[in-house]
Amino acid sequence: MISSAVGVGFYGNSETNDGVYQLTYSLYNANHTLGGINNLVSGSLGSMESGLRQHLERLDEIFATRTDYVQALRFMQQMATNIIRQLAALPDLSQARVDLAAIAEQTSLAEYYRWLTYLLLLILDLVICLVTCLGLAKQSRWLLIIIMSFVLLSLVLGWASLGLGTATAVGTSDFCVSPDKFIVNQTKDFLSADVAHYYLFCSPNLPNPFQQSLTIYQRSLTTMQIQIQGLLQFSVPLFPTAEKDLLGIQRLLNSTESNLHQLTAFLDCHGLHKDYLDALMGVCYDGVEGLLYLSLFSLMSAGALSALLCAVLRAWKLIGIRDRDYDDIDEEDPFNPQARRLSYNPGRSNIHSFCSYNSSLGSEGSLSRAPPPQAAAANAPPPAEYMNQSMLFGGNPRYENVPLIGRGSPPPSYSPSMRTTYLSMTDAQIRHFGTDFQV
Repeated sequence: MISSAVGVGFYGNSETNDGVYQLTYSLYNANHTLGGINNLVSGSLGSMESGLRQHLERLDEIFATRTDYVQALRFMQQMATNIIRQLAALPDLSQARVDLAAIAEQTSLAEYYRWLTYLLLLILDLVICLVTCLGLAKQSRWLLIIIMSFVLLSLVLGWASLGLGTATAVGTSDFCVSPDKFIVNQTKDFLSADVAHYYLFCSPNLPNPFQQSLTIYQRSLTTMQIQIQGLLQFSVPLFPTAEKDLLGIQRLLNSTESNLHQLTAFLDCHGLHKDYLDALMGVCYDGVEGLLYLSLFSLMSAGALSALLCAVLRAWKLIGIRDRDYDDIDEEDPFNPQARRLSYNPGRSNIHSFCSYNSSLGSEGSLSRAPPPQAAAANAPPPAEYMNQSMLFGGNPRYENVPLIGRGSPPPSYSPSMRTTYLSMTDAQIRHFGTDFQV
């Protein structure tokens, strides 16, 4: 479950990051368009107000003796005033430009920290899985303590991210239901409703709110260019000193006409409308989808970590029970496999232990009166069950079928039949053990 949750989290984190990147990219593009509009308007206004005025004032002094030329200059001044009036009537988009730049910067910064936080949370869940496997395999209590601490931390962060992600997804979804009304309300202080709708919808049925101003601008500029051409043709032969100012005005008008064409392209709705749609696609599709996947990740991770915490607590109890069972084992118990392995010394002489046992049973003369080994072996009862099963508990395989050899003190008393069984060996046992124990 944690692995599935982490996979969902990585996908949701990537989708959200892609959506926010598309949003900020569109905001920067729209900010560039608005900045171009502001620069063109301010540049044209500066040319008309300062540059053209200086040239006209000097030409007015030069053409003081010619009333018709002075009237042409006055007419050009009126056309320049019309251009200035139309440029001033254009909406001031500088405030919108500042707002878009601030929103893009803040969104990029917040998205970086959000992406990094979720990445660390995903890595934390993976580390918890690995440490859990290691702790359960090694049955280490200090690893389990670390696991429980990180699980609790991840649970707190998971529930917090679930609440924050769900709230952000709900708020973004509310914005995506009707984004046009929200933008119109936010821009009503510096942008009229018809201009906002022109860029938001960009429909052929909607009139261009700048068409009239641009048309007057173009006509006034064309009229001024015609007047300058006439003055250059007829006044320069009479007033050669006026040529410099007339050529300066001509260059200024040509520059203003170039600005007009660029301004017309920037004010067209298609560019800003495309940026608006791209931003909506990034927020309302990729962004909301990524937030929903992140919320699903938080929910799955919280459930899986809760189950993991219960499993770790259960493992803690089982490890405690195992430790108590080990403490209850008597290490001196001769039937404890661990104690027998510790007491067995392979370097010890086998015939010595056998002779020691023979000396405890009696002299060789007393043993010689026993029945023949073959006959006794045929009538002897089978060895005890615990003797045959001692191999299962780690005993020495060479001596398990010969009971109590090298085990320390034998049982208190033996019957003659038991003694005969212990001392008799069949042919198969001789082939197996050799002649070390043959009597």
